Amino acid sequence: MRLGGPIFVDTKDPIEWVKAHKAAGYTAAYSPALDIRDEKLIQAYKKEAEKADLLIAEVGAWSNPIDLDDDKRLKAINYCQERLEYAEMLGAKCCVNIAGARGEIWNEAYAANLSEDTFALIVDTIRSIVDAVKPQHTFYTLETMQWVFPDSVESYVRLIKAIDRKSFAVHLDPVNLIVSPRSYFQNAALLTECFTELGPYIKSCHAKDIKLTTHSSFHLDEVIPGSGALDYQVFLKQLNGLHRDTPLMLEHLSSEAEYIKAANYIRSVAEKAGIQMEESK
Repeated sequence: MRLGGPIFVDTKDPIEWVKAHKAAGYTAAYSPALDIRDEKLIQAYKKEAEKADLLIAEVGAWSNPIDLDDDKRLKAINYCQERLEYAEMLGAKCCVNIAGARGEIWNEAYAANLSEDTFALIVDTIRSIVDAVKPQHTFYTLETMQWVFPDSVESYVRLIKAIDRKSFAVHLDPVNLIVSPRSYFQNAALLTECFTELGPYIKSCHAKDIKLTTHSSFHLDEVIPGSGALDYQVFLKQLNGLHRDTPLMLEHLSSEAEYIKAANYIRSVAEKAGIQMEESK
């Protein structure tokens, strides 16, 4: 597996961009923010990444392609198609989005998000995105989410079968599937189920952690890896069973120091478990 995360260097130079990842010990990277029309610069980044054995893990397509407003929905679909094309040009492992939301806020929880009509709309939408681009190397993926499909392993399997496109695959964020005390305390079993059912389709994973607190009701907080309950030994052992180039990407931390701390924690768990992570060269 490959570990990656954000870098804290503001540069448009692909050589400096690669050096920043190597300095952090990363072997996987989030995509650089480039203009899709600047093919020369895109190819320069791709070349330097390949030369340094730095895998570009994912291109974000964060938008709402199932928006209630038809104009906004079509604009978002076009954006997703463009981002998927960019991922193909860049040689990224995948292009990732959430399915969206059936409300005003693109990533918010609404009752309609989990209806069968929305499931069918997601299927049609994903087909329209991948069929327009027809990627040969990269994949369009949906990040697992708490309040929109895919919200479970079962619903992800349903989507894969319903969409029926080789260029549609899985982006796994297991923390987003922990939605109850049962899944919180039994997350090792959940992780095993994720990889058993979805393993052949997983193209990239997010590395986070989660902590439960109780007051009058339970509450789940996203926290830095190592300070929550996610069973990272099981997570890494399962991930290690996939292709060596499968990336594990740190996200949502507030500082470079926190990313260093999180990366060191994950590496320490891997070392104790006898797992060989790809190392920066």
